[in-house]
Amino acid sequence: MLVRARLFNIRSRRLVWCHGGSHACFSSQGGRQKLVVLGTGWGSYSVLKNINKKLYDVIVVSPRNHFLFTPLLASTTVGTLEFRSIIEPIRNTGFRQSAHFHLSRAADLDLEKKALLCESGVKSSLNYWLQFDKLVIGVGALSSTFNVPGVAEHAFFLKEVGDARRIRNRILNNFELAVQPGIDESEARRLLHIVIVGGGPTGVEFGAELYDFVQQDVMYLYKQQQQLVKVTLVESNQILASFDERLRNFATKKIRNRDRFDMVQSSVTEVKEDSVTLADGRVIPCGLVVWSTGLAPRHFTRSLKVEKNSRGQILTDRYLRVLKTPGGDALEDVFALGDCADIKDLSLPCTAQVAEREGRYLANFLNKKCAEDVGEFKFTSMGMLAYIGDYQALSDTPNIKIQGFPSWLLWRSAYLTRLGSWRLRMQVPLDWTKTLLFGRDISRFD
Repeated sequence: MLVRARLFNIRSRRLVWCHGGSHACFSSQGGRQKLVVLGTGWGSYSVLKNINKKLYDVIVVSPRNHFLFTPLLASTTVGTLEFRSIIEPIRNTGFRQSAHFHLSRAADLDLEKKALLCESGVKSSLNYWLQFDKLVIGVGALSSTFNVPGVAEHAFFLKEVGDARRIRNRILNNFELAVQPGIDESEARRLLHIVIVGGGPTGVEFGAELYDFVQQDVMYLYKQQQQLVKVTLVESNQILASFDERLRNFATKKIRNRDRFDMVQSSVTEVKEDSVTLADGRVIPCGLVVWSTGLAPRHFTRSLKVEKNSRGQILTDRYLRVLKTPGGDALEDVFALGDCADIKDLSLPCTAQVAEREGRYLANFLNKKCAEDVGEFKFTSMGMLAYIGDYQALSDTPNIKIQGFPSWLLWRSAYLTRLGSWRLRMQVPLDWTKTLLFGRDISRFD
C-alpha cells in the first residue's frame, strides 16, 4: 500500500502527516521534547498552564476545545449563569503552533512505539497516529449507570456543558407543556416532578439551583404551576457523606424543611421515560431524572494494558507515572492524573481539587526533569464547599467549618477567584447580578 505524505512548513517546525497506518510526527528544533496531553479537564488544564513551554512542544488532544469550571455547572441548568461564562477556550492558553491542538479523541496507545492513535472529532473518517516523547493521560471518566436498566436511555447526566443545556431545555419544555390545553393536572404534576439520583455535591447543588429557580422565578413566570412542582432527591446512604457531620445535618434539615422537596433514602432499580422505580418497589412518576452518582472509566482507559485498580482507574506511582504491570516498574515517560487515574497506596477522591493539584505537581516535575528535585506527590485538602440553596452554603475546611449565609459568601468568593481567566471573573459576577436584578433567562433554544 502506497503511503502518501504531505509536508507542511509551519514557522521553524515541520509537521508531517503520514496516512495509511503510519505515524504523524512533529520534528522539533531547539532540543524541545514533544509532550502530548490528553484531555482538557482540571488535571490536563493545570499541566498546560504550568508547563515550561521553552522545554516542551505541548500538544493537546481532546474532543472538547475548552476548559469547564465544573463547580458552577449546576448554576447553568436553570439560567443562574450562562454556559459561556464558565468555559475557557483551550487555544487561549497559547500554543507554539496552531496545529498543536487537536480536536480529536484518543483511541489507542502503542507504548512500545510511543504513538497515540487519534480519531478526529471533526471528521469521523479521519484517524491518525501521533508520536510523543512524553504523554499525560487526563481523559477523565464517565458517569456510572451501575447497570441500572433505563439510565443510559432516559436519565440525564451532569458532567458537561451539553448535559446542562439538555437539562435546561427539558425543564423549560416540561413547564411549557404543563400549561398547554389537553394536559390535565396529574400529567402536569408528573412533568414538573424532578428526580435527582445521588446526594453528593453535584446532586445537592443541582437541587439547590432548582429550589432557587422555583422560589424566585417560577412564582412569577408560571404562577399557577408553582404548587405542582416537586423535587425528590434519592440517596441510598446519606447526602454529602464526605462533609463534617454537623454541616451535613444542617444541610439535611434545611432540605427536608422545604416545601415540595423530598429526600428518599433508597436506591433506584429502574428508570423509565416517565418514572423511576425504587428498591422497595415504589414507582415515582416524573418528567426529568438527573443521575449524579458514581464514575466509570472511558473506553480508552479500559483498553489500556497497564495496571488498574478495582474501579478500572489507571494506577500510578507517587510521581504520577503509570505502572505498566502489577508489581512492575513505572513507565518513565507516561503519566496519568485526574478521575481516570489513582495513586497506588494513596487513593484520593475524584475531585477537581485533587486533579488540579496533580496537574500543578506534574508540570513542576516535568519542568525540573528530576524526581529527586521535586519529591513524591503529596495532597493536603483545602476543604470542600457546597451550595444548598436560598443563599445558604457549607464550608468544610481544615480551619473553618461554617454554614448558612456567611458560608455562601465564602463559596461565591472562593469560586470567583478560582475561575480560569479574568474574562470569566468578569462574566460570572455580571451573570449573578443580572439574575438578582432581572431574574433568570428562560429562553429556550436548540
